[in-house]
Amino acid sequence: MSHEAHEPETPHLDFHGTTPYEDYVKADVLTHLQHTLSDDPGEMVFLVTTQVMELWFTVIVHEWETAAKALREDDVPTATDALKRSVRELEALNASWKPLSGLTPAQFNSYRGALGEGSGFQSAMYRRMEFLLGDKSASMLVPHRGAPRVHAELEKALHEPSLYDEVLRHLARQGHPVPDEVLRRDVSRRYEPSPQVEAVWTAVYSGDERDATARLGEALTDVAELVWRWRNDHLVATRRAMGAKTGTGGSAGVAWLEKRAQKSVFPELWTARSYV
Repeated sequence: MSHEAHEPETPHLDFHGTTPYEDYVKADVLTHLQHTLSDDPGEMVFLVTTQVMELWFTVIVHEWETAAKALREDDVPTATDALKRSVRELEALNASWKPLSGLTPAQFNSYRGALGEGSGFQSAMYRRMEFLLGDKSASMLVPHRGAPRVHAELEKALHEPSLYDEVLRHLARQGHPVPDEVLRRDVSRRYEPSPQVEAVWTAVYSGDERDATARLGEALTDVAELVWRWRNDHLVATRRAMGAKTGTGGSAGVAWLEKRAQKSVFPELWTARSYV
């Protein structure tokens, strides 16, 4: 007698109520969140792509918060694993620009009016990403005053240490000479580069590349590079779709994005390389 397990010819099909897949994924909810406001067929891809970006923002925030928590406990392997996962997720996020990258001004204008004053800079989850990267600004809470729960979450994130703050505090606990003014800085303000922190990373990178701290630095650099690519892809897609016109929501459009694209994330990780 054969003891081989035989696959059933058909999967189990009869479920009471919704399927276990639907219960877990909530696909029916996700696929009914698209309510276009124009007659242009191209609006659907713009709306879905934007919603997909929001989902990627959510999972990336989860990874970076996981990494920050691990660093508070000096658990570098867990933090590095979370950062490496976020790198793959950032790659997927950045690929979200593909469906929008070829928009012509005429195509974008056909449904731009439906956006009204809506603009990506109003995304609360994207703002949480930026706060975790150390780009803090209390003024960026203003657009969310009408949504108390969202405003409270952002205000909490504003006053918490960023991911990079947790990295530097970890380095200090490991004996690296991170200056007190950096460790005790007002974390609700934008992080500014420090020559002493640059010297710390120079020393790390001048040592054994297999060291856990060096590997952590490279994981952070991978994140920083992909954030820079995200900003540049956003800039190019916007420039192609609307040129130098004022952005939706009254932002400076391309000029605003150009300014953002020039900023380095985790700056000393880049400048220290000149001294290794």
